[in-house]
Parts: sequence; C-alpha cells; structure tokens
Amino acid sequence: MTNRIIRRCILVPLMIMFAVMPVAGAEIEGVVFDDVVQIDQTRFDLQGTALLRYMVVFKGYVGAFYLPENMGYRQALQDVPRHLVLEYFHAIKAGQFAKATRVTIAENLTAEELKRLEPSIEKLADAYRDVSPGDRYALTYFPGQGTRLALNDKILTVIPGAAFSRAVFSIWIGSRPIDKTFRDQVLGIND
Repeated sequence: MTNRIIRRCILVPLMIMFAVMPVAGAEIEGVVFDDVVQIDQTRFDLQGTALLRYMVVFKGYVGAFYLPENMGYRQALQDVPRHLVLEYFHAIKAGQFAKATRVTIAENLTAEELKRLEPSIEKLADAYRDVSPGDRYALTYFPGQGTRLALNDKILTVIPGAAFSRAVFSIWIGSRPIDKTFRDQVLGIND
C-alpha cells in the first residue's frame, strides 16, 4: 500500500467520526448543556450556566439559560422567547417544588400581582413531579403561547401569559432571585 492509501484509510474514518460527533456544550459540575438548542422553530443560544448550592456546601442543581440568537441578558425578562434548564443532584418531592415556587414568586410580586397570577401559579404547582438525581426540568416561554414546564423533555403543562412567565422566570433571573450569583452566571453577566 502506498502512503496516500494508508493516510486515506486512517484519515477518512477519523474525519467521518468527528463530523458526526455532537458538538459539546458548556460543562459545569460534570453536567453538559448544549451551546445551542432548537425548540419548535426557534434557535436558542446559551447565555450562561451556574451551580446553585444550598447552605453553602450542598450542590442543589445546575442550570443553563438560553435566549434567541443576538439577544442579551438585558432582554431576558421582556416578552421574548426564553429557555431555562435545571438538572438536579438530589431527589426532590413535587410538594417541595410547589412550596418553593409559591414563596419565591411572592417575593418578586406585589400583593395585587400575586392575587392576579394565583391561578397560574397553582396550575404550575400542580404540574410538578418528584425528581431523581439527573432529572431535568425545563421552562420555555414563547410569546403568545405561554410557558411550558417539561420534565426530561416531556411537557407537563403550558401556562399562558407574559406576566406569569416573567414571574416564574424571576425566581432565577429577576431582581430578587433565589441566588444572585446563580442569576448573574446563567445570564452571562460579566460586569
């Protein structure tokens, strides 16, 4: 065999292998999130990833936040598509999610806003399921359609309304989030 044939026998399979390998995304705490996700006809670009700790030492979950291409974090709570993925390190009961959601949303709303959004908040609370380590919840908002809650890519509910979406995403990326460091990292704020 000539050197050219030998090179082709080695290089062509390697080129094919690398061409079909998935593009690796951002990795945090051993969890990989895609740099780009396509949901329906919308392309979402990764803004950032973060780790949320409980009581400083316990790893709770990691998250990744996405916006459509060419959008920045300042637009994250406007009436634009957005996508948040959270992967859990521990088992958590549905009731714990519901309670934490109610409390944290209430911290970000006026009493009047909370009363108006209460039916939507309860619909979300009712949709939660228990999670095991490695499970992923995702929230995806599309203007005019609503906010989807999915567990491991299975849609559990869709809740209409831009105000509701802003309220629920504010848990992580609002002015009074569950954790400011987590918020800044998933939004990709470097200031």
